[in-house]
Amino acid sequence: MPLRRMTVAEFLEWDSGDRTGALWQLRDGEPEIMAPASDPHGSIQASLAYLLTAHLDGRGGPCRVVVAPGVVPAQRSEQNCLVPDLGITCAPPAGARLLHEPVVLIEILSPTNVSKTRANVVAYRTIPSVVEIVVLRSTSIVAEVLRRGPDGAWPQQPDLIEADGELRLDSIGFAAPLRAAYRSTDLT
Repeated sequence: MPLRRMTVAEFLEWDSGDRTGALWQLRDGEPEIMAPASDPHGSIQASLAYLLTAHLDGRGGPCRVVVAPGVVPAQRSEQNCLVPDLGITCAPPAGARLLHEPVVLIEILSPTNVSKTRANVVAYRTIPSVVEIVVLRSTSIVAEVLRRGPDGAWPQQPDLIEADGELRLDSIGFAAPLRAAYRSTDLT
């Protein structure tokens, strides 16, 4: 039975009836269940969350990492509540179900979610506070980084970081070997 269309406000109050602990996101007004992470996907997510949290804790200040946050793009904002793998914000915790003022959004690209992940990245560009978007591949040690320019424009193509490169997030002063995010996978 198809699910009914709803707004973000309705989605945030909605009880899916699903008791498996699965994540849901709202795409164009329709609830969409998200598949569980594969072993490499979850391992990359956990390792990167650890590296980023350690970096931010070491710097002090208000910035923090949130796993699987809800974010609302400016484009079709009443109909979309997307869930990236990781988000970074420097806004104070609000106790809400949405991540306020994300600065960095990170997705891990798996073979089963390529088109939806790419669509999410396009939508993330419409969030005014977002200045960097990272897409890490789960089948090879490669990352794509998009940085908003000083004029507010996004580049046509992402910076491609290969296995021996450095993952750098200028907005939070982070830099680490890309391989560190893949440490607990069989790709290293």
